[in-house]
Amino acid sequence: MIKVSESAKKKVVELMTDDGFNPTTDYVRVGVKSGGCSGLSYDLKFDNLQAEEDKVFEDNGVKIIVDKKSFLYLIGTTLEYSGGLNGTGFVFNNPNANRTCGCGESFSL
Repeated sequence: MIKVSESAKKKVVELMTDDGFNPTTDYVRVGVKSGGCSGLSYDLKFDNLQAEEDKVFEDNGVKIIVDKKSFLYLIGTTLEYSGGLNGTGFVFNNPNANRTCGCGESFSL
């Protein structure tokens, strides 16, 4: 399961609405792909289609879909949003990551 913090929920709803998605029916697609300075990087986008092999979760009123392969890397992850002086953006708190890069956008196991 993937959890969504309150700060991430507020930002997701705002961005989905701005991009023409409906936060009550559409999804946040979270994935993992090869790349980044630590080997794997997070992929986050909005989607209104669910594939048959997708895992579907809902936390804090946000619907999340994850492809089967990425799910193995993301179990227990919390999606947060940081708006501080060190930069703004979504942050993945992934208990499976052994190492993360300075920007927090890539990791390794």
